Amino acid sequence: MESIRKLYKIGNGPSSSHTMGPAVAAEKFLIDTPDADSYVVKLYGSLAATGKGHLTDEIILRILGKEKTKIHFKPEVVYRYHPNGVKFEAYKNGERIKKWLVFSVGGGSLKELDESRDEFSDETYPHKSMEEIIEFCEENNLNFYQYVLKYEGKEILDYLKEILSSMFNAINRGLFTNGILPGGLNVERKSASVYSEYLKYPSHETLVYAAALGVAEENASGGVIVTAPTCGASGVVPAVLYAEKIRNHVTETKILESLCVAGLIGNLVKTNGSISGAEVGCQGEVGVACAMAAAALTYIKGGTLREIEYSAEIGLEHHLGMTCDPIDGLVQIPCIERNAMAAMQAYNCANYAILTKGVHRITFDDAIEVMEQTGRDLREEYRETSRGGLAYSRKRN
Repeated sequence: MESIRKLYKIGNGPSSSHTMGPAVAAEKFLIDTPDADSYVVKLYGSLAATGKGHLTDEIILRILGKEKTKIHFKPEVVYRYHPNGVKFEAYKNGERIKKWLVFSVGGGSLKELDESRDEFSDETYPHKSMEEIIEFCEENNLNFYQYVLKYEGKEILDYLKEILSSMFNAINRGLFTNGILPGGLNVERKSASVYSEYLKYPSHETLVYAAALGVAEENASGGVIVTAPTCGASGVVPAVLYAEKIRNHVTETKILESLCVAGLIGNLVKTNGSISGAEVGCQGEVGVACAMAAAALTYIKGGTLREIEYSAEIGLEHHLGMTCDPIDGLVQIPCIERNAMAAMQAYNCANYAILTKGVHRITFDDAIEVMEQTGRDLREEYRETSRGGLAYSRKRN
C-alpha cells in the first residue's frame, strides 16, 4: 500500500475523481507539452456524463487555456478498466505531437490503461490486507497508530497537522456561510442554521450534523477541502473529529493518531477495492468515509485492534449497495445529506463494536471484497452517471 499522504489530499471540490484528478492530469500534460499551440481533450464515460456538474471541463480549460482547448464529451465510450477516462491530445502547427489516455480512479489518483490497480510506485506498507496487519501488530505488540508510524515515520504527523487544520478550516467556513449553492438546483446551505440551533440547544448530534454539512457545502461550492477518502465524502471524518474535540475535549495528539488509523482503513479499501463513485457507487465514498470515521472513533475510545476493525467493517457493510446518483451531476443531492447521516452512523458503529468486544464473523477484508463486487454488479446508471436512481426521478418529475 502507498502512503496515507496519497489518500488525504487538500484541494478544491466538488469532486476528487471529476475535478481534482483531471486537474492533476491536465497540469502534467501541460508540463509535458510546453510547445503545443492547441489541445483537444476527450472525456469518456462518467467523466463525460457528469463532467458539467462536477466542473471537469472548467478546471481543464483553466489549466490548458480556454482559447486553445477544445473539449469533447463522449459518455457512450466506456473503458472496462475504469469509467473515468480522459484522453489529452496536443497539437503544434496542425499536427498532433502527443496523446495520453489516463483514468481518474478516485481520490484524485491517476492510473494509465491496464496499469495494476493494487500496486503503487511508492509501496510504503508491506501488508495489503487487514488480517495481515492485525497479525503483524499482535506479533509486535503494536496498535494501528504505531503501525502507521513505523512505516510512515514521525514526519507523517506534521503532514496530518496540515490536513487536520484544513479540515477544521472547512468546517468553520461552512458554519458561518449562508446562501444558495451554485449549479442551478437552488440548494440552500443548512450548516449555519443547524449550528445556530446547536448554540441555543447544545447537543453532540447537532454539532456533528452542522460540521458535516459545513464541509460538504464547502465542497459543493468548490471550496478547499480534504479528500477523506474523496471530495464527495469529505464531511464525514472531519465532523466526527471536530465534535470529539469540542464536546469531549480530545487532544490534538489523539486526534492526529486517529487520523492515522482512519487513513489506514481508507488505504485498504483504495488498494483492494475502490473509492470511486463512478466505479462502485457511493458505498465506495460515503461508505468508506463512515468506516474511516468509525475506526478513528473506536481508537479514540480505547478500542482494541479487533474492535477497531469491526467498527470499520460495520460502517462499510451497512452502506453496501449504496448508489451514486447525484441530481444533475452536482455533488449536492443526495451527497450533502449523506455526509451528515454517515457521520452520526460512525458513532453507532464504534459503540456497537466496543459493546460486543469486537466479536464478529464478517471481516473488514470480506466487506471490501463484497463492496467491490457489488459495485461492479450495479448497472452503470447507478454509478455516477446521473442517469438512474434519484437523478432519474428528478428528470422524470
